[in-house]
Amino acid sequence: MLQYTQLPLDRHSGERKDPNWLINKRQNGRYVLVNNDKNLFIAEQSVAAYVDYQAVKHFDVDNAIYLGEHQNHHYFAIDVSEQLAEQTQFCEHQFIDIRLYGAVVNPHDAAILVLARGLCHWHKTHRFCGRCGTENLSAEAGHARKCTNKACRHLTFPRTDPAVIMLVHYTFSDGIERCLLGRQASWPQGVYSTLAGFVDPGETLEAAVSREVMEEAGVEVEQPRYIASQPWPFPSSLMLGYMAKAKSTSIFVDQDELSEAKWFSKEELRQFGNWDEGGEHLKLPRKDSISRFLIDTWIAQNEDQQ
Repeated sequence: MLQYTQLPLDRHSGERKDPNWLINKRQNGRYVLVNNDKNLFIAEQSVAAYVDYQAVKHFDVDNAIYLGEHQNHHYFAIDVSEQLAEQTQFCEHQFIDIRLYGAVVNPHDAAILVLARGLCHWHKTHRFCGRCGTENLSAEAGHARKCTNKACRHLTFPRTDPAVIMLVHYTFSDGIERCLLGRQASWPQGVYSTLAGFVDPGETLEAAVSREVMEEAGVEVEQPRYIASQPWPFPSSLMLGYMAKAKSTSIFVDQDELSEAKWFSKEELRQFGNWDEGGEHLKLPRKDSISRFLIDTWIAQNEDQQ
């Protein structure tokens, strides 16, 4: 199961536009706090911390982002980055980058927390109208921003950046199937991952797969096949996972994209460690990522074939 994909919320897209409908929901809501892109967790535990109205009523609750309803609980998000001078009121909690806990966070909670993080990031990076430059304000329970210029009044909605991520594979003349992985110099030592890149305007997903692999590693591919998608709001991406067959095997790395790329067999990958391990040994990408999902899926295919 892919982490961050199990969002359980009824978004109430119609009702949330009614301020009167929101009043009671706010006072009895569960609040997700975001502080500089970090979510609130119970201290020293990978358990999401939700707080009630009493804990947040001194914040800007009127502009809390409505996330949705699950099991009769209404969830809201508040970015407290600029308002939280002291964290003593949350002494039993701590703000953590959710990726540090990754796949061990409850799947429903993980999806709610990254939704809150993504929307809060969008709000703080879209404070001014893209058409006229005037300040805009939160609207529609946090799912839009409206320009305050009466001559403009442009509505802006959250955007997601589509990115393809692909596992490229090829059966070599020795009969062994291998996949193409690369690494960036900024990653932890020894980590290799699948190739990925953003989709260009006017480009199909399949064309993006072929272009990105060629640009990053100089490898030509064919038959790109969609596998799964994963929201990745770090800060605002949707990862679209593919597998593709290689038509060529010689690697020519674009140093602006990757530091190196290599072909690995399934048996070799089974000996890899994990992203968060120390040491100089080779490592797989983080367990909460679609990159790891694609690699694990490929390894599991035809397990009897090495």
